[in-house]
Amino acid sequence: MKNNVLIATALNDHARIYLLNSTLVVETARNFHDLWPTSSAALGRTLSVTGLMGLMQKNEEEAVTVTINGGGPIGTILCVSKANGEVKGFCSEPHIYETYPGSHKLAVGLAVGTDGYLKVTKNLKLKQNYTSQVKLQSGEIGDDFAYYFSISEQIPSIVSVGVLVDVDDHIKAAGAMIIELLPGHTEEDIRYLENLNLRPISTVLSEDRDLHKYLCSLFPKAQIREEKQLIYKCDCSRERFLRNLLTLPKKDILELIEEGDVDIHCEFCEKDYHFDREDLKVLLDYVGRKQGD
Repeated sequence: MKNNVLIATALNDHARIYLLNSTLVVETARNFHDLWPTSSAALGRTLSVTGLMGLMQKNEEEAVTVTINGGGPIGTILCVSKANGEVKGFCSEPHIYETYPGSHKLAVGLAVGTDGYLKVTKNLKLKQNYTSQVKLQSGEIGDDFAYYFSISEQIPSIVSVGVLVDVDDHIKAAGAMIIELLPGHTEEDIRYLENLNLRPISTVLSEDRDLHKYLCSLFPKAQIREEKQLIYKCDCSRERFLRNLLTLPKKDILELIEEGDVDIHCEFCEKDYHFDREDLKVLLDYVGRKQGD
């Protein structure tokens, strides 16, 4: 379930390009969450850009969390990616299929809404996480990320992202491209980018999945700096949820024991974990010994 990512520079190193084929990532998410077409498009677009943002980080354990909530029927979209190429995500309402009136275009903007925010939290393994958020511009995801990069990171960027859903609801093609203008860029570089004939990235990939060919069609003199992989992967486990339960105060664990068994559902991969009273009593004993009770 791996996906190709090209990282390149162009325009005399005045632009950096991230180009991704995320078809398998989005199809994996669709299968996990039983996504309907508009939910697939909204979550898929967010997963694609979040995945690229994770690859922008330096150390493999650094992570990026993107939260989008525009007040629309899809609710909250939450995606997490790491610098090692792992990405995961979910949306509150997976069963949305809505198109814009008079067209077959999936109504992502209506599903997401604009009465809300796009928030980015970066876990850089420092004392505090870095968090920034911007108001949603269109709810179409690409415009909103471009606005985020410009306002919060002060990097003028073009964001092209798309998900093409087939008639049987499978993901026919999905991808993303981020073009960043780097320090020292010129007016000529800006004009070059303004004159690019950017077709929908999902349409391009549905016709030809060769990222190298598409990159060269846009930037004939582009230099590929890295080729990476992106994969949908949830790192949940029984042990991980046990560690989370260990952070609870003793009184909360006692209340759970009185209530009975505990079932925890992972929103990222739809797995369920069951902890019975005996499991909770072992936790209580461990917490008591740790606190010297």
